[in-house]
Formats: sequence, structure tokens, C-alpha cells
Amino acid sequence: MYKKSVIIFCLFLSISRSHAQDLDQLLTQTTGNETEYTSATFKSTRIVNGHSIEQMKAGELDVRFSHRFGTINEGAYKLWGLDEANVHFGGDYGITNWMMVGAGRGTYEKTYDGLLKFSILRQSHGVRNRFISLSFLTAASINTLTPNDMVLPAGAKVYFWDRVSFINQLLIARKFSDQLSLEINPTWVHRNMTLNEMDPNDVLSIGFGGRIKLSKRISFNAEYYYVIPPLHDYRTPTYSPLAIGFDIETGGHVFQIMFTNSLSMTEKGFITETTGKWGKRDIHLGFNISRVFSLKKEKH
Repeated sequence: MYKKSVIIFCLFLSISRSHAQDLDQLLTQTTGNETEYTSATFKSTRIVNGHSIEQMKAGELDVRFSHRFGTINEGAYKLWGLDEANVHFGGDYGITNWMMVGAGRGTYEKTYDGLLKFSILRQSHGVRNRFISLSFLTAASINTLTPNDMVLPAGAKVYFWDRVSFINQLLIARKFSDQLSLEINPTWVHRNMTLNEMDPNDVLSIGFGGRIKLSKRISFNAEYYYVIPPLHDYRTPTYSPLAIGFDIETGGHVFQIMFTNSLSMTEKGFITETTGKWGKRDIHLGFNISRVFSLKKEKH
């Protein structure tokens, strides 16, 4: 009986192994031996004002020029805001395929800013199935206005570190189809100095963004950041930023045109200092122009 049991057990293992090999072959035929990563979740590294999940590849430089006009409720005398200009010029460079650095300068508060962006997960299917793409963004900005141009209490002194703000942000996105992509961005903003003691130094917000592809070269984009809790500056009320726009791809350029109640183009500014209200037509017409250059030498 013992010998028979051993023989039966060995036959069982042999049959099980054979079936397992057949199952592995079937899975390989179905899913393939490769992992296919999702690309072009968004067309640019920005949805509108805020960052998208996208980042530059190693050796690529994205030179970006952004412009926001005045508010459209200023009427015909100021040509519905077109007489005014607020600009930001910067560049993002891919150190590796998963790490990007960037720097820029804007006229809003004469701000200099820098950023570091890491790709943690990429949406994929095949051998590795990942439901989402995940990145982490950390950035800092410096207000370089002279004390005479800043709104300060009488006699107050401003030191270097008072001018600095930091942001940390998770970028969580999924491309549901070639036509639809969505993103959620939990965000923490820290300001070393605020305009008054009623404003918190630390501000939490959740950003929501999306892209709907309308044609091969045009998509509709929208984003909204809900500030937790809403900021209530008794002198200048602030509101959660909302922006809508269109991406238009023109060869090597990506042209974005949008409407937004935010004047600033850095996270510290548009998340915590948006004073425009859509219901009052405090809306800025704006655009971004992005041009990518490859600085990496091709191997022959």
C-alpha cells in the first residue's frame, strides 16, 4: 500500500506539473512576454496651470512660455484684459526617464521657482498590470518683490526665508481610453510668511484634472483645486482655482489656450492666492507655448 501511494503521488505531481506548464504557455500567449506602458496620458507636462503626470524623457528640454491677460470684466477700455500682461518663462529637463528638474521666473510677485518631479509608477498591462500612474512633485518659489511693493504691516521687516514657499504634491492619473484621462493631485503648500495671522502657513488642497481628446491634435482640458479649508483673508478674499482650456499640437509645439480665475502660474500662487471669482467674470484669458528640444546625442 505504501509503494502504491508513492507511485500515485508521483503521477499526480507529474500531471499537475504538465497542466501548470500548459497554463503558463496559455498565459504567455494571452498576455505576451512584455509589459506595455501607457503613454500620452496628457499631451503636456501641465494640464492647464498645474502639473500633469507627464514628464520629460532623459536628455529632453521643454522650454515653456506662459501668458495671462487681465480679467475680462475690465471692459472695453482695457480691451477686456488684453491691455495687461503677466508672464512666466521656464524650462523642464529630463535627467532620466523617471526624474525631471525645472526652473522659471514669473512677473507675478517677481517669483523665481524650481521643481523636482519623480515618476514612481506607470500605468501598464501585460506581465505587469498597474491600474494607475503615480508621480511625486516637490517645488519651491521665492518672492523677490521689494518691501515697498509688498503688502506688509507697518514697520514689518522681511527676511530671505520669509519670501520662500514650498509645495509637495502627489500626481495620480489614469488613461481610461485614447479619448479620456483623469488625474487627482493631493497637495500641501507651506508659506513661510502670510499676509496676516488669520491665514495659515500650511494649506492643503485636492486637485482634479482631466483631458478629453477631440481630434488627433486637439483636446479639451479642465482642472480644479479645492482648498481645505477655504482661505478667508479679510482684506482680499481668495477662491479655489478653476481653469478650462484646449491643447493644440502643432508639429514640435504644444499650444494651450485657456480661461482661468488665477493670475499666478506657480502652485503657491494659484492655489492659495486666487482672488478672481468666475461668477463675477474675474476670468483671465491665457496661453502656454511649449517647445521640446532633444539635447541627448544620438548613437550611430
